[in-house]
Amino acid sequence: MAENEKKKRDPLFAAAVLKLSFRLANNENTSAFKFVYEGVLRDLKIEDDAVEKYLGENYEKVLKAARGKERGGA
Repeated sequence: MAENEKKKRDPLFAAAVLKLSFRLANNENTSAFKFVYEGVLRDLKIEDDAVEKYLGENYEKVLKAARGKERGGA
C-alpha cells in the first residue's frame, strides 16, 4: 500500500511546499534555494510557472503543509 501512496503524491504540491517554505523564511533568493529548487523541478519534470499556478490555487493547503500543521505540528 505504501507504494500506491507514493504514486498518489502530487509533485506540484511537493514543489509548492518547498518553495513556500523558503519564501516564508525570506530565503527564496538564496543560492541554496535556487540549487535545491531547480533540482526538484528538473527531477519532477515540472516548470516553475506550474508551481506558481498551483500555489495560487491551493495556497491554504500548501501553507498548512509548509508550516508543518498537516503532520500535526504546532
